[in-house]
Amino acid sequence: MIESNIVAQEIRNFIVANFLYGQERAFGDEDSFMAAGIVDSTGVLQLVAFIEETYGIAISDEELIPENLDSIASVAAYVRHKVDGTVDRPISAGETVLGEMK
Repeated sequence: MIESNIVAQEIRNFIVANFLYGQERAFGDEDSFMAAGIVDSTGVLQLVAFIEETYGIAISDEELIPENLDSIASVAAYVRHKVDGTVDRPISAGETVLGEMK
């Protein structure tokens, strides 16, 4: 089982190092990357590559939605779902969860 708080810290470290250039800026785990001007559309692709490489998961085009990737909390929940199968984040159309179509 993967710990959401560990994922959240790893995502925060990646964001600070790659988009804030090592300068810690006050932003909460629920704050939108896009609204805060932290990550732009190109940055989302960098974030996706980091997530896929770090956690060994594949992110489909249908899953590239803000509800999954626009805050530390949403990324941590999304990664936890992909790795452990937990359902504490939005589910994309056609995705199966415990045998049910959503």
